[in-house]
Amino acid sequence: MSKYIILPDVTCDLSKEMRDYFGLEDYLMGYVTINGKEMKTRLDWENISRDNFYKTLSNKKNQVSSAAPTPEEYYQAFKKYVDNGYSVLSMSISSKISATYNVSCKARDRVREENPSANIYCFDSTRMSGSFGLLVCYALELQKEGKSFDEVIAFLEDTKACVHQMGPIDDLTFVARRGQISKGKAIMGNFVGIKPMGDSNADGYVTVLAKVKGIKKALDATVEYVKTLAVNKENQYLFILHSYRDKYANELKDRFQNECNFKKIFVGDVFSGCGTNIGPGMICVYFLGNPVTSDLQLEKDTLLKAIEKND
Repeated sequence: MSKYIILPDVTCDLSKEMRDYFGLEDYLMGYVTINGKEMKTRLDWENISRDNFYKTLSNKKNQVSSAAPTPEEYYQAFKKYVDNGYSVLSMSISSKISATYNVSCKARDRVREENPSANIYCFDSTRMSGSFGLLVCYALELQKEGKSFDEVIAFLEDTKACVHQMGPIDDLTFVARRGQISKGKAIMGNFVGIKPMGDSNADGYVTVLAKVKGIKKALDATVEYVKTLAVNKENQYLFILHSYRDKYANELKDRFQNECNFKKIFVGDVFSGCGTNIGPGMICVYFLGNPVTSDLQLEKDTLLKAIEKND
């Protein structure tokens, strides 16, 4: 069997615990720019502490943006592995959300121009953050089980639409800064404790399915939603990622450990690559279910029933 490398970009948000457990060897970093100063986005807090990063995002005076790896960085990464006899499975954040996938495809084509036998597959995850990371980890597990390059690709293409997410946004201030709601609605929502909750559509965009009053009800509804839609729980992993909300993420972990029988549960940070666009205050659970419906109506009905059950 030919050897191959699984090479995701940094927006997979995999913690060191996750990377060590599943055996991630390498990934492509991107960039974050804070008030004109550019730094690498990493799957750690080496370049900037988590506290400083999320406090910087919370201050509306600060200008923060993110960028994909450069075409040259993708080219050099692909070339290095191809020259050493590897096939390359490049995995990227949803192409509807970021230019990363298109950058990887251009780098693949450049390598193939020089080496027509180069075996490089660019995979559009149609997901981001923990939902993307979950796919990366299943790919790594299949690789360890001895599955071939083509078998892993087939699994990913068949499974990406089955990745769901659920959880609340605990602070609407950053959402308002991004123009998704008005400043007035954010202030009022924070005051009365409104928590929007949503799932990913087929392109990876998170669609708000309901708004819950109070963090307790939001976490209760999250647990019920996952319990209802997750399939084959005992054989799947559950990821809980958060942007500066350790307490609630660990509360969810305890709930799922007591109430469900998932194979293993991981809790981790949203790092700077995705955090730049998500902002502080997200607590989210990522899991496998049936494919998301085209209009998310099933998912919306499921969430509303979960909220009603805990009223």
